[in-house]
Parts: sequence; structure tokens; C-alpha cells
Amino acid sequence: MRRYARTVVAFALATSVVAGTAGWVSGDAQQALTGPPPGSAQWRADRTLGTGLPDPERDTPAEVAAFFAGLSDGERQLLLGRHPSVVGNLDGAPLELRYRANSLALAAEDDPRYRSLAAPGRQILAFDPRGRGQVAEAFGDLRTARRVSVVVPGSDNDAGTFDRKAASHGAPAGMARTLHTAAGPGTAVIAWVGYTTPVGVGIDAATGGLAEAGAGRLTRFTKGLTADGLPAPAVFCHSYGSVVCGLAAHRLPATDLVVLGSPGMRADDVGGLRTSARVWAAKDPTDWIDNVPNVRFAGLGHGADPADPAFGARRVPADEARGHAGYFEPGTDSLRTFAAIARGKAAGAAESADAAPDAAEPDPAEAVSALEAVPAGEGVAR
Repeated sequence: MRRYARTVVAFALATSVVAGTAGWVSGDAQQALTGPPPGSAQWRADRTLGTGLPDPERDTPAEVAAFFAGLSDGERQLLLGRHPSVVGNLDGAPLELRYRANSLALAAEDDPRYRSLAAPGRQILAFDPRGRGQVAEAFGDLRTARRVSVVVPGSDNDAGTFDRKAASHGAPAGMARTLHTAAGPGTAVIAWVGYTTPVGVGIDAATGGLAEAGAGRLTRFTKGLTADGLPAPAVFCHSYGSVVCGLAAHRLPATDLVVLGSPGMRADDVGGLRTSARVWAAKDPTDWIDNVPNVRFAGLGHGADPADPAFGARRVPADEARGHAGYFEPGTDSLRTFAAIARGKAAGAAESADAAPDAAEPDPAEAVSALEAVPAGEGVAR
């Protein structure tokens, strides 16, 4: 009976999403940006150093790091000047070279969407102008930090919206900046918009295609950090970003996985993530994501709620957060706990979830009304 009830709820979810988006989803469907950085063809053909250069797509970040370790400073600078778009996005390359390479690439970029990213002093760790644009920025000194964190945002984020001012603590740069400020000295935080995110309400947000592509990119990015000698990071995953993190979990070199406002991680429980990282979950009582049924059917939906005690994640208190984008709001209990995790001092800051009895049977009649409760303009998973 329980399985039948869940199937009915899942079917209602699938029907509602498809019916509600069929008229416009093709116009908002996103094509995932995959493959090597722009300029890779010229990079692969370059024999300036008398030998081939590491392949941006096939060689591992560890192999890239070993290649750069064997170069003189002059040789590094030569490659930087000839191929800034590749060096700036090459996972495993020294971060100092990546900063300089992306500064050059942004200085040559005439798209007004990216003008703010070119401001002096910014530490742009990745920049790809193709499509809607992808970017990663570091806050704090990555080279000397004892603890590093990576923030993975959800829908409607790209290089053009990276710096948005409205509700800035909910924007990628704002989340990373407030976390770094709260975590304090000895930490560094990276805002990573290195994948194609869904736009608005639609099939992309309710399915895992973009998350699958993003998971591979996130894995390579984090392995590039550790290959460059940085500590394994804590990874903070907001909304659809938690779907990305769930699919990448078994490959990520991470100390902690922290999900907030999650629609599901495409796993039934913590064990299903197959990770040795500590897993944390937060959901505030006013977050509309709680109205979305945690089911999977015919490829739609993202599964169990990580904030449900039965999932097995450690609880992050979030009673003081407000709304879907309020978890990094200064002064909230959620941000205080995030900062403790980022410092590596959160062992007693939150409690592990105990195994819970079977949850109440879902009410099939609630599936459609739950989706209708999502505010206009808010995706099924942001």
C-alpha cells in the first residue's frame, strides 16, 4: 500500500510538471556546457615547449599539476600569455596562474554582463564566457588557508547573475562572501558556478540531466584544488546544487557535504551517497521547497528529503533563516553552523539524525497543490 501511495504521488508530480511547462519548456530548456575550455584546439596544437601540453579533457588534474610543477616560471608565463582561456580553466594548474589568466581573459571580454568580474583585486579561479557564462571566485587566501569551502548554487545562476545585488546573500558571490566573513581567519571560500543551471520552472529543474553534467565538472574542479596542494574542501550545496552534489558525492574529495533547501540528492539516504564525507542538511520552516514532493518517477523529482531524520544527515539548525535564499543571512543560526563547519569545528554544533520510523503515508491529493504553492518565478529546484 505504501509503495502504491508513493507511486500515485509521483505520477501526480510528473503530470503536473509536464502539464505546467509543456507550453514553454522548449524555450527555457538548457543545453549543458561540457567539454574542455575555449581555446583548447590551439592549446593541443602548441609545440612551443618542444613537447605536447596536457590535454584539458583527458588528462587528470593530478597529471596537469605534475606538468606545471616541472616548468620554469618563464615557461609558465609563456603558456599563460598564449592561452589564457585554457590556463584559467585548467583544473590542476596553479591557482596563481589561473587568477592571472582569467584577469587577462576578462580584460579582453567586451560583454557588459562580465564587466564587474574584471574589477581589480578579484580572484577569478575560472571563467568561461560561452553560453550563459560560468565563473568561480575565491574569497580569502586559498594558498595559506587551513580550511577551504566550495559553494555550489542552484537554478538561475550564471556568470551574468553572479554579482546580483538583490538578496545578495542568496547570490553565489554573496553566499561565499558571507560564509568567509563568518568563518574568519584561516579559511577561504569559493563560489562555484561551473555548470549550466536550470532556468525558472521547467523540466530541467525537475530532472537530473543538468546535474549529471554538473557533477562531473564539480568533481574535476575539486580534484584540481587538491592536486594543487589545497586541503580537501567542505562543499555547501544550495537547492538544485544539492542534486549536483548528490550525484558527485562518491567521487568528491570532500570533508563535508552540506545541503540546504534541497529538493533531494537522488539518493534514498546518506548510505546511498557512497561518501566518506560528513553529510549535513538544513531546511528552514518558511522555505517553499518543503512543498515539493520528495519523489522520483519517470525521471522526474529528486527523491528523499535530506532534512528528513530518516535520511541520516546531521541536522543544521535553520529556524532563524527565512525563505529559500535566506540560509546565509548574517546573524542566523544556519550561517553560524555553516561557519563552524567551514572552520572544521562543528563536531558538536549539530546533532546526527537518528533513524526514524516510517514516515506518514503521502496524500496523493497534496501532490498537485504542493506544486501550486511554489511562488511565481521560483523553480521546482533552484
